Amino acid sequence: MSIKLLLHVCCGPCLAGSLRALDEEGIRPVLFWYNPNIHPWTEYRSRRDCLKAFAEDRGLELIMIDEYGLRPFLRGMSGISGGFEDRQGRCSCCYRLRLEKTAEKAGETGCDFFSSTLLISPYQNHEALRKTGEEAAAEYGARFFYRDFRPFFREGQKYAREKGFYMQKYCGCVFSEEERYAP
Repeated sequence: MSIKLLLHVCCGPCLAGSLRALDEEGIRPVLFWYNPNIHPWTEYRSRRDCLKAFAEDRGLELIMIDEYGLRPFLRGMSGISGGFEDRQGRCSCCYRLRLEKTAEKAGETGCDFFSSTLLISPYQNHEALRKTGEEAAAEYGARFFYRDFRPFFREGQKYAREKGFYMQKYCGCVFSEEERYAP
């Protein structure tokens, strides 16, 4: 199947395994960076720079919306009905923020499909990701390309370590940072 796929990328290690899965299907995606959820600034910069180097090394097209989005992200989070303590609500809001922008960019760039490297993580809610992707597809016209990339998670992590990629310790948002490091 020859398709034009815009792939939202959260980080280099997740991209490594996702690319392996897509390679098996003969798909060479266009990469898309849009992650206003990643904080603090140093974390955002580390993940962004790792992705840029990886894309250049592999000769992959990379579209970037390089906006550190702390304030817009927190404004979006403030509307969660369960408040900041509602982890599921926070994650769903974050998925929507990134997948809607990816679907919109897919339409603008002529991509038939869009997806996300978030689908490789065993720590993400796949049903919520799938639902959000399908809703974004209905709104923006590009089709959501769902694949369960999780079987490639460990392989991607191993590849990233071997290549010396920046390896993050938490999902990305300030809430996940707190959950990772708080006693």
